[in-house]
Amino acid sequence: MQRVVIHLLSEQPVLADLLEEPKPTDLNLICTNLRTLDGRRPVFVDSSSSTFVFPYLHIRFLEIHAAGTDSAGRPRDEVVEGRPAAPAPAGDEDVEIDEDFLRRVREA
Repeated sequence: MQRVVIHLLSEQPVLADLLEEPKPTDLNLICTNLRTLDGRRPVFVDSSSSTFVFPYLHIRFLEIHAAGTDSAGRPRDEVVEGRPAAPAPAGDEDVEIDEDFLRRVREA
């Protein structure tokens, strides 16, 4: 299973586990173990362990994490496709935010 962050239209992002990697011909995203970014059950879900089918029409974009990373993108202690997981990023670097980019995102 692969971990994914689903960014739904007009909703907060949710975490889920994909049953299989999406293909270009798919019309729906099928996943399980749906939860909010802080690990709680979303208000629109009865049971997080159910199987969920989201039409791509209602998904803004997906963040698909590599098999060897956690939800924050940090490597786990497992091997991905015969290769060791990528090394951890070096420290907390200050990243300058592009204000013009943020403005365009807010307007979208």
